[in-house]
Amino acid sequence: MRFEGTDSYVATDDLKLAVNAAITLQRPLLIKGEPGTGKTMLAEEVARGLGMPLLQWHIKSTTKAQQGLYEYDAVSRLRDSQLGDERVKDIHNYIVKGVLWQAFEADQPVVLLIDEIDKADIEFPNDLLREIDRMEFHVYETRQLIRARHRPVVVITSNNEKELPDAFLRRCFFHYIKFPDRDTMQRIVDVHYPDIKKTLLAQALESFFQIRDLPGLKKKPSTSELLDWLKLLLAEDIPPEALRSQDNKAVIPPLHGALLKNEQDVHLFERLIFMARHNR
Repeated sequence: MRFEGTDSYVATDDLKLAVNAAITLQRPLLIKGEPGTGKTMLAEEVARGLGMPLLQWHIKSTTKAQQGLYEYDAVSRLRDSQLGDERVKDIHNYIVKGVLWQAFEADQPVVLLIDEIDKADIEFPNDLLREIDRMEFHVYETRQLIRARHRPVVVITSNNEKELPDAFLRRCFFHYIKFPDRDTMQRIVDVHYPDIKKTLLAQALESFFQIRDLPGLKKKPSTSELLDWLKLLLAEDIPPEALRSQDNKAVIPPLHGALLKNEQDVHLFERLIFMARHNR
C-alpha cells in the first residue's frame, strides 16, 4: 500500500515519502503548512490514490475529543421517557457514533482526516492519545470495548495556531508542506487549467510571486488564491498585457481582490509601486 500521487494533485517526492512513511510506521501523519497549500486536499487525494473511503472530522474551537468517539444523548432519552417511548429501555438507541468509531468499525481500511486540530482546546490532542495509539476505546454507558477492525490511515492538519503537546507529536510522523516554487506551481496550475495560454500563465506567476515577495505583507496569497485568480482572469478574458506595464514594472493586477485580502496590503502594494515609479 503506497501513495504515488494522483492525476489531480501535484505531490512532491518529499510529500509522497512522508505519506508512505506514516503508513509504514502506522502513525498519524501530521501535516503543517501555510493555509491554502492543499493540506486538506492531501487527505482526499490519499484516499483516492489508495482506493479507500474518506472520513472527515473538521475541528472547531468548541470541538471536544469525546465527540469523535461517541456522544450519549441523555436529553433525547429523558424526553422519550416522558412520552412513554419504548426506545428508552435500550440505551444503545441514544449512543451517537463519532467519526473515530465509524473509522474503527469500517469493513475496510479508511483514510481518516482530522482537519485543523490546532483550532481546538490545548487538551484536545492529549485526550485522543490513547485512542489513536491503541486503536480502541470504551463506551462506558454500554460497557463496550470498540476496537479498530483495520487501522485507518490518519491524516491530521494544523495551521500552527497553537503549539501541539510533545506527547502527541511523539506519536505522529510530521511533514511541513513548503510553499511551492515556481516550477511546482506551474505543474499545479497545469493540472487545474491545462489549456491556459503560456504567456498569460507566465505573466500571472510573475505578478503572483512579486506580490508574495513584498516585504511587510500582512497576508501572503496562497496557492488556492492563485487558482481562484486565474479562474477569474480566464472568465473575464484578461490579456497578459494587462498584468504588466509597458516598461515591465509592477502594476496593481486586475481582480487583485482574489490575492490581496485586506486594505493594508493593497495600500502597501500601491505605495511601493508609486515609489518605484517616482524613483525612475
